Amino acid sequence: MAPPLIEMQDISRTYVMGDNLVHALRGVDLTIETGSSVAIMGTSGSGKSTLMNIMGCLDQPTRGSYRINGKNVGVMSKSQLADIRGRMIGFVFQSFNLLSRTSALENVEMPLMYQGVSGGKRHERAMAALEAVGLKGREDHHPSQLSGGQQQRVAIARALVCEAPIIMADEPTGALDTKTSFEVMGILQGLVAQGKTLIIVTHEADIAGYASRVITLRDGLIIEDKAQAPVDAAKELARVTAEKEAADRALAARKGERAS
Repeated sequence: MAPPLIEMQDISRTYVMGDNLVHALRGVDLTIETGSSVAIMGTSGSGKSTLMNIMGCLDQPTRGSYRINGKNVGVMSKSQLADIRGRMIGFVFQSFNLLSRTSALENVEMPLMYQGVSGGKRHERAMAALEAVGLKGREDHHPSQLSGGQQQRVAIARALVCEAPIIMADEPTGALDTKTSFEVMGILQGLVAQGKTLIIVTHEADIAGYASRVITLRDGLIIEDKAQAPVDAAKELARVTAEKEAADRALAARKGERAS
């Protein structure tokens, strides 16, 4: 039987701030299977960002055991951790984290450069990733030439290009309007349908609604872990699009009546 994709036991993380100890996590047990969609919720200071950083191999716990795909993260060197991040995890952030002076294609190619992938292969895989998020034809555009939603699509393509099995999204729609949020969440749900594991970190219940499992943290502890039927982002997008089109038609009709 294959091990869980993510397995955490008694994870604690303590920070020293001046003369004080801050207990960001206080004994978290968590298992996530391949192909899951999981939302990690909590208010500011709940420990959700600390948990994501440990899950993403960006930080190490003070105590506890973390295994990813059966491998013990706690005994890995810095270079091994970097390799795990590059091969296993694609990150998507609220602020997009795109390089402003490079094109969409170059931004997506960047992780492959660090892996030593040849120029031709980089180009091929980056173009395929951009096409997968609906940005074919926009590869030469710089971030300033793209809308917020298009920039987030570039960030998702960058997370996809290394073919990592885990996508970690930190407030992925925080800088987007409602319609664009539906579009982005639809892309992320589509990745789950393809077998990716999606982990969303958010403080918003409506964003957590797109996941099939919601884990709530408070004061460094998991206080709730529940399964749910996820909201279908594609259906929500169709609904708001139809509502906007109806409103636009009604507005045009009223203008026509006034003109006559």
